Amino acid sequence: MGSHFDIGYFKKPVKVRAKVAKERTVVNKMYAWQLGKEYYDGKRLNGYGGFKYDGRWKKLLPKIIKKYRLTKKSKVLDLGCKKGFLLKDLNILIPGIKSYGIENHTYALKKAVKCKSKLILSDYYKIPFKNKYFDFVIAFNSLYMQNLGDVIKSLKEIERVSKRSYIVLASGENDHERNKFYRWTLIGTSILLKKEWKTLFKKIKFKGDYYFSSAKSLGV
Repeated sequence: MGSHFDIGYFKKPVKVRAKVAKERTVVNKMYAWQLGKEYYDGKRLNGYGGFKYDGRWKKLLPKIIKKYRLTKKSKVLDLGCKKGFLLKDLNILIPGIKSYGIENHTYALKKAVKCKSKLILSDYYKIPFKNKYFDFVIAFNSLYMQNLGDVIKSLKEIERVSKRSYIVLASGENDHERNKFYRWTLIGTSILLKKEWKTLFKKIKFKGDYYFSSAKSLGV
């Protein structure tokens, strides 16, 4: 098992999250699970409320680049790349880096920003690359929409294709925190307690670094 790594993404909770957490219903979840326009670019109650590029990763990626010693010779995979925002900023910060994105939401890939990365439609638990192909794999809040069985398969795939990795998963310190996360999330499915995730890592011999997002870190 790797180590806990906080890149600072959740240091400023977004106030609107607490509001929508109280208002969302199963109907909103139904819209979100279409995983299309309404989820990404529709109403906030049904998803992101407009998933647009804002360059935020240019401020966050330097920590990742330094820790994992990424250079233009590195091969990097963003597993759950959505519209490619992280990859766009990575290519700006490291021109010439060999970068790839995998996404299982067709709509997101069709609306992806222009970036010098190869974007692939695939399940997260079927990464079409050979063993240890990537110097670094990141899966940022993308795995826990799956059932637990597929999360486990995805973690094993990350371990297979990567030399180093960093994942962000949904969690909580206790059942109260976990239930608050469930109340807010639209497509989150596998939300374990922190101690449960760590037990799982040990059982499947996952060695990547990790961060656990929670109701507290999200401000809900």
